[in-house]
Amino acid sequence: MRTRRGRRTLEFSPGDIQSEMLLARPDALVLAYQRAMMGFMLFAPRPRHIVMVGLGGGSLAKFCHRHFPDARITVLEVRADVIALRAAFHIPPDSARFAVVHADAAAWLAAHPGTADVLLVDGFDARGLPPRLADAPFYADCRRALRPGGVLVANVFTYDPRYPDVMDALHTVFEGQACWFDEVAGNNRIVYALHTPDAAVARRVARFARRRGLGLGLLNRLAIRFILAWIASRSVLTPPHLRPVSHRM
Repeated sequence: MRTRRGRRTLEFSPGDIQSEMLLARPDALVLAYQRAMMGFMLFAPRPRHIVMVGLGGGSLAKFCHRHFPDARITVLEVRADVIALRAAFHIPPDSARFAVVHADAAAWLAAHPGTADVLLVDGFDARGLPPRLADAPFYADCRRALRPGGVLVANVFTYDPRYPDVMDALHTVFEGQACWFDEVAGNNRIVYALHTPDAAVARRVARFARRRGLGLGLLNRLAIRFILAWIASRSVLTPPHLRPVSHRM
């Protein structure tokens, strides 16, 4: 962990940033790939249960905790030393709707079928995507962990030697219901994979898959900015303390 110039980072090694937080705005999404992961709103705009694989500095967890007050949030983290830093990164305490679980994500997902509306997979170590989180059996467990209509958001490095195999596994397991937006997250490819979407959503996935988003990198980046503004406007229009909290499983 390093703090300098108003920012706090969690680093695998000096300069190799895993997560970054603005001290003045700890709930903000600083990194482009994390902002792109919020694209799940195009497919599941009202999730009841968001499950995350990988805590890191808690950027995704804090953002969703703030902006999705109706959703229950479960964060799976295998490393106790990362969880021990949660206070330093302003990660909320556990509550009725928010929990950080010290667990092996692959085993947890296999034991919890049909639980999530959104599943955000961002579990990296210093060597990249762990093999246990990069094969067809894992993605099959992810699909089973989703409710019908749910969406998996997978963060994959395009320069990972296993990248072609990971993409093949995602397309096979999710029966072709997968897409991504080009040029929104550098070397990170953010893949959205849907579990049995309805006909309208399936057409949307097919259109995005064919055009790699909206067809142009600039339009794709503008789309992500629009999605973030949409999320923020919902929070402004309906303050969290006025919204009912759902605890449905």
